[in-house]
This record gives sequence, structure tokens and C-alpha cells, in this order.
Amino acid sequence: MSLGIVVFGHGSSVPSANEAVRAVAARMAEEGGLPLVEAGFLELGKPDLPGAVDRLVERGATRILVVPYFLTLGIHLQRDLPRIVEGISRIHQGMEIRVTPPLDGHPALSAILVERAREADA
Repeated sequence: MSLGIVVFGHGSSVPSANEAVRAVAARMAEEGGLPLVEAGFLELGKPDLPGAVDRLVERGATRILVVPYFLTLGIHLQRDLPRIVEGISRIHQGMEIRVTPPLDGHPALSAILVERAREADA
């Protein structure tokens, strides 16, 4: 079974913000040796989450993991994401679709904040 991964971002009207999410997804694929990774967006970016899943299925994914590129478990992850995943599940019946927690709580975040603070103070 081939795992397809969607790095799920909010999306922005600022093209460079959406491109940053795509770049993170590409680095994740390269550094992790993961051949089936796509960026997907809630709004204002292309593709949306269903479109990203469709792309992965076309490339051979048989199960999907959605990795939210969000810091906290806000309203979009509590309300919108489950609704979208439910719709995708109706289209791709029988396909396993799982969602990871957001980035909040990951031990690397505090180290990143320390690094940013030190860089700014240098």
C-alpha cells in the first residue's frame, strides 16, 4: 500500500505564502524519501485538499495522511478539516485517510523560537 501525504495549509491571497507551503512539502518529500507528497490548501490556494488527494491517487497512493501545516488546533482543524475529509472519503470509498495533530506541542517548536530570537538579537 502506497502512502500519499498532503501538507495541508490554510492558503493565502499572497502567492509567496502558498509557494512557501509547497516548498516545505517538496523538502519533506526529498528529505524524507517520500515519493508521494503534495501541498493542499483550505482556501485561496491550489490545489484544495480534495484536489491534492486526487493528485496523489492518480500517482498511485492507496492511503492518505493529512499533515496540517497549522500551529494550533483552531476552528479550521476542528470544524472544516473533518468535514472536508468526510467528503473525500465519500469520493474515495474504502481509502484510509488519517490526519496528524497540528504542529503545536512538538518539542522542536521551542528550539525554533529560541533560534529565531537569537538570530534577531545578534
